[in-house]
Amino acid sequence: MSKTEVYSWRLDPDLKRRLEDAARTEKTSIGGLLDRIARDWLGSRRATTDEAELQRQLHAEVLKVIGTISSDLLSKPSTSFCTAGGSSWARRSLIASGW
Repeated sequence: MSKTEVYSWRLDPDLKRRLEDAARTEKTSIGGLLDRIARDWLGSRRATTDEAELQRQLHAEVLKVIGTISSDLLSKPSTSFCTAGGSSWARRSLIASGW
């Protein structure tokens, strides 16, 4: 793979020293070390979480508890998004997000 892109940033001297030490220990360049670190990190994120699926799961879990009222007087919990206070905020938030 041909490397044509350049990325530059500022970092504190201690982090730079630690990167240099790690690259020296692994007998590679700092660029090679950073390339491997970035690829490993990106690969692990992709492997553990597909962002759209994670968002779908989070929304499903939140919808289970938003506005749930439980009482001995009710035969089962009911869901109300329009009661006083925070529930109307939750309803507006869900509507705004497309739920």
